[in-house]
Amino acid sequence: MTKILLLLANGFEASEASVFTDVLGWNKWEGDGSTDVVTVGKHPQLQCTWNFQVIPEQQLSDISLEEFDALAIPGGFEEAGFYEDAFSEEFQEVVRYFDAHKKPIASICVAALMVAHSGVLKNKRATTYDHPTSKRRDQLKQYGVQVMDQRIVCEDHIITSANPGTAFDVAFRLLEMVTSKENKDKVKELMGFA
Repeated sequence: MTKILLLLANGFEASEASVFTDVLGWNKWEGDGSTDVVTVGKHPQLQCTWNFQVIPEQQLSDISLEEFDALAIPGGFEEAGFYEDAFSEEFQEVVRYFDAHKKPIASICVAALMVAHSGVLKNKRATTYDHPTSKRRDQLKQYGVQVMDQRIVCEDHIITSANPGTAFDVAFRLLEMVTSKENKDKVKELMGFA
């Protein structure tokens, strides 16, 4: 079984987290059956960007990173306190662990800033929230990242994306990385995306 750590910072966007549980959940029951998603946070209860509350299955302090094969990270809003958890040393250590072991890291929208903050994107290609009114790409550049004008950027084992509209595509790319293209195509078709 491939275990995916869905790392939830307080202030995360629920829709960006749910694509991972849906796509990888569909795979568990309708695809090759190989994926299991575990929601993990720093707090017993988390508040999403729009006040939706979530109880993660496990606390970060109680897990062993060695048990997990991939990392999935939804973005969130600064106004909802997203960066407080995202930039915390505990979360940064998680990103560095997965990078050091070359395990897949899939991030959506501004979660790329969390990945970049850890130092693992320095001198690599990536993207983040791309609306013309946003400062996020400039922030990403300050981490020494080569910012690409693309909806999704795959650099080695790390996926970054430009906005919430890419969420399902990121989840499907992660599914392909941990299973196969054929299996991903099957799940995509079953979910009506083909």
